[in-house]
Amino acid sequence: MSTKATVKEYMTREVQTVSPSDTVADVARRIVESDGHNGFPVCDGRRVEGFVTARDILLEDETVPIKEVMATDLIVAHPEMDVNDAARVILRSGIQKLPVVDDAGNLVGIISNTDFIRSQIERATPEKVGKLMRTLEQIHGITVHQERGTVSLSDLIPTQARVYADELEGRKYELERGLAEPLVVIDNNGAILLADGHHRVCAADRVGIETMDAYIIVIDDPIELGMQRTAEKEGLSSLADIDIVDYARHPLVERTQRLQ
Repeated sequence: MSTKATVKEYMTREVQTVSPSDTVADVARRIVESDGHNGFPVCDGRRVEGFVTARDILLEDETVPIKEVMATDLIVAHPEMDVNDAARVILRSGIQKLPVVDDAGNLVGIISNTDFIRSQIERATPEKVGKLMRTLEQIHGITVHQERGTVSLSDLIPTQARVYADELEGRKYELERGLAEPLVVIDNNGAILLADGHHRVCAADRVGIETMDAYIIVIDDPIELGMQRTAEKEGLSSLADIDIVDYARHPLVERTQRLQ
């Protein structure tokens, strides 16, 4: 099983684009009305023709077509590209976003420097999933296999009793932009234990999301797991049983305050 994280795992799939025939005025309006966008891929249908930024249209006549001011010497990423390799490209080129194109040159997503930072923290990598699988097999003397699919939040049994309110805001931001990591769950004879992603599911539950993508570790010969017994002892049977801790009580904040 590959342990490399790929661009397609972190890219934004719903991409706002503009047309080569749009004018400078059209794009300026889009930038002003957008949520933090300072540029767009320029596409003819799905095919990427260029990229235009706020700097490209600065001081240009508002009636000029974007095809006359857009950058056409593009650096792009492929969805199967190692995310670390793409990070090196974006760092060395000094650009903020890479359009992601398939083998035919069609736009399938976009990845930014923020996405690269996110790829390095709290990610559900294949390596992380593989380590959990090996741990389960070694501790319990069982065999497991991995599947990839969607899970219903209402079916999840949490294994963590609390989450932090400040982190929920970050997870909500990711969810609103389609950036959330897959969950990691364990399927033990139909009991779906949430192993990784408690903040993500609590944030998703808050915004009305009912299902999420997940790495599913299936136990081939179901047994009683220690984490399952612990969850039962702590009264954890659904997301409603998870306590949301106020930001001021976050252990990192408390430690920082003590050091000051």
